[in-house]
Amino acid sequence: MKCPACHNPLITLELHEVEVDHCLSCKGIWLDSEELEVLLEGGENKDNLLSSFEIAIDSAEKKIKCPICRKKMEKVLAIKDSQLIIDRCVKSHGLWFNEGELNSLLMKGQFPPSHQVYELLNDLFPKSSELEEK
Repeated sequence: MKCPACHNPLITLELHEVEVDHCLSCKGIWLDSEELEVLLEGGENKDNLLSSFEIAIDSAEKKIKCPICRKKMEKVLAIKDSQLIIDRCVKSHGLWFNEGELNSLLMKGQFPPSHQVYELLNDLFPKSSELEEK
């Protein structure tokens, strides 16, 4: 599968029961339909966060194509009263997160830093400063 943002190949990483497609070039993350729900399992804010998604009508961001169906994805305001806009396939194939957007979504959704999804993301995508120290 190719990155919808920069068109380089995505690599697949497995987190428990979830396959995360990641672009090494632009650092974006593709989650297939319902994979975000699985990652957020156990978080008390999960339902509130997922129900807060609404179409961003006036987004100036360029629309990108779904890596599965190649249809232009819709821009979605991930959390009301925020500037966090992500891409969602119009045919429900999944969600695209540009670099840092998934972490921003978790922070704005008030998921505690101790939640399992933070640990999993930090294991897969360590910060560059952590890599330099090792």
